Amino acid sequence: MSSSSRCLKLLSQCKNTIQLKQAHALTITSGLGTNPFALSRLIAFCSHPLHGSLPYALKIFAQIQTPTLCIHNTLIKSFLLKHQFPDAIETYKLILTNGLFPDNYTFPYALKACAEIDEGFNLGKSVHCHALKLGLGFDNFVGNGLISLYSNFGEMADANSAFDEISSPCFISSTVLIWGFGKIGDVWSARLAFDRIEDKDRGIWGAMISVYVQNNCFKEGLGLFRVMQIDGIVPDEGCFVSVLSACAHLGCLEIGKWVHKYIKKLGIRSSVKLGNALINMYSKCGCICYAKKVFDEMPARDIVTWNAMIGGLATNAAGEKAVALFSTMEESGVRPDRLTFLSLLAACVYSDMAIEGLKLVGIMRNVYGVEPGIEHVGCIVDLLSRARLVGEANDLMFRRMLGRSVPAVEAAGWRALMSACCGDGEVSMAEAAAERVVALERDSGAYVLLSNAYAAAGRHGEARRVRRTMRRRGVEKRPGCSSTEIDGVVHEFVAGEKTHCNMDRICVVLEAIKNHLECFEDSKCVLSTNLCSV
Repeated sequence: MSSSSRCLKLLSQCKNTIQLKQAHALTITSGLGTNPFALSRLIAFCSHPLHGSLPYALKIFAQIQTPTLCIHNTLIKSFLLKHQFPDAIETYKLILTNGLFPDNYTFPYALKACAEIDEGFNLGKSVHCHALKLGLGFDNFVGNGLISLYSNFGEMADANSAFDEISSPCFISSTVLIWGFGKIGDVWSARLAFDRIEDKDRGIWGAMISVYVQNNCFKEGLGLFRVMQIDGIVPDEGCFVSVLSACAHLGCLEIGKWVHKYIKKLGIRSSVKLGNALINMYSKCGCICYAKKVFDEMPARDIVTWNAMIGGLATNAAGEKAVALFSTMEESGVRPDRLTFLSLLAACVYSDMAIEGLKLVGIMRNVYGVEPGIEHVGCIVDLLSRARLVGEANDLMFRRMLGRSVPAVEAAGWRALMSACCGDGEVSMAEAAAERVVALERDSGAYVLLSNAYAAAGRHGEARRVRRTMRRRGVEKRPGCSSTEIDGVVHEFVAGEKTHCNMDRICVVLEAIKNHLECFEDSKCVLSTNLCSV
């Protein structure tokens, strides 16, 4: 083997910066110090996320008298891998300054850099024009970069035009276009783009299912997953994560269990992402024991895993277990984040553990240096109220939340305070909280709670006044909605609606249950009367 071949082989086998410098020295002594391929390999290694050194790459680049287009492309890619997007764009400009012509590798790199910076849209359009001038607007690689750029900025008309200009769109082109429509919430256009693709791979199927789920079209996502099964397409991990998310939101436990079995049948290894999705699904479907089993069997966990499990215990009113798991998390050396404490505080609220929750607030601030944010205040207000510290809760709302957060978050805090005030008979404080909620959002909950507070305090005239105000302002009570799963089919019911195909039969059964309960109550009264007469 010649010294040149041995040198190039060593470059491909470098594991750290020390070995890179040794290989670089050998490159120079072997007469390859100006070889474009060897230099591009050196720069490419310098971009490695763990072992590379971008400053060293820049030193190498600065010593090259006439860098080739390949070397420029490698440097742009290095900047992209290190998330130094402005430097990547500057390198693209350097290519033009040096009189070189970008190719179908240069443009996708430059477009990706443009997509990642705030002012990148206009820069991206300039790059697009340059690609058209060089006759590369119809290239697959360039076209995919353009679709991604315009989709990232929500300019889907331009993205669609770029898709149509590609001479032969590939799977990636279609997937990126569907994803772009889904990002701006245009599910209809995403489905049209999906339907016009004749030969779909599992990535395209997964993209469309993901768009449905991300835009709260959970039933449609599960329906498309069934069609995917009929077509014999084997889903990938990303598709399973989307389907499990849909099951979690709809409460489809049986479908979720079937998906879990299917994953095992396919022999797909339980990654952290997939494990997190399973924990979330089982938790939201009320099967916390299954969620804990998945958690215990996971070979690796990240902060999202711990948060998902703690959050699952919280929503299933297992506050003590959530706090115990937090202790285990600390012992494992995993540092909690803001979401961890939000889940813990919610667990204490749901399980009526006010004192433990307030202690956790102290741990959050004093041990981990996490100051309560606006997302925590609602829970803290609830905890203070449950501890009969309504005055302190009111002060906290005025100090931390008044006009300092998004309306929906602030309104949630005021609603929690108002609910606590109503429970404690603090009508005047409840009035003030209700005024804040009404000012922030058009919701019937504040009116209903305030009306109930007046009624509980014996101020029925005020309660009727609140009801009249609701009618005058056109505020209607939001109808309740529930769902149930029977034989793998989800049935949804909205209060006041009678659109279900089996509504007549359901009403007959409900009437029979009502009559049975009335008979039971009558028999209890008779029995009580007889006992009293004995």
